[in-house]
Amino acid sequence: MEFEFYYYAIFLATGVIAGFIDAIAGGGGIITIPVLLASGLPPHIALATNKLQGTFGSGMASINFIRKGFITWSEVFIGVIYTFIGAAIGTYAILLMDASILAKIIPAMLVGIFIYTLLSPKMGENDRHAYLGSHLFFLVFGIGLGFYDGFFGPGTGTFWTIALVTLLGFNLKKATAQTKVMNFTSNIVSLAVFLWSGNVLILVGLMMGFGQIIGAYIGSNMVIKKEVKFIRTFFLIMVGLTLLKLIYSSYIA
Repeated sequence: MEFEFYYYAIFLATGVIAGFIDAIAGGGGIITIPVLLASGLPPHIALATNKLQGTFGSGMASINFIRKGFITWSEVFIGVIYTFIGAAIGTYAILLMDASILAKIIPAMLVGIFIYTLLSPKMGENDRHAYLGSHLFFLVFGIGLGFYDGFFGPGTGTFWTIALVTLLGFNLKKATAQTKVMNFTSNIVSLAVFLWSGNVLILVGLMMGFGQIIGAYIGSNMVIKKEVKFIRTFFLIMVGLTLLKLIYSSYIA
């Protein structure tokens, strides 16, 4: 599919903005997917191409967090394995099934997350007691959220962050860093499946991906430098916007 030159400038700018937002609080997909759909792409090609550009952003953020010491491989290794498995199954499933049912369930889940975060002003300020062992946690959420990201996607980073904070007791900075590693894992696995199916527009994805690298680098540095209160505020804004977008697309449009 061919585009006018100015479309590629829009794709690049969209990638920068989405990469910045996604590195801080997740939810970049609420910007990139509507832009891809507005350009005239069919939904399955828009979702597939979005995985290519999203892989660049989550990869850049992960690298930056690793370099700055926010990631311990012994803590995330088992999560990467389970997320890999879940994402592979979920992406293959979306090629066979309709995601409309999940599209109607997810807004209700995000309402709960938004309310919980809003009513917990000190959420994620410090490390807390873990309610689940890490192996059981990653078995459940790695496969579950990996599957969800491969099958549908919007809000995955939000779900990861809230789960890491509430169930493993991570502070918000550490949870945000680990979320990017899990996002990168599910993105690259989903991308491989979509490439195999022939649904990815390479040039569009690479253009947005270049923008994602720039935005993710800036955003991940802000997570490292800023206080938890800033991250929490940004997180709430993105949960709210994601929620409005999903409600509109699932129940109104």
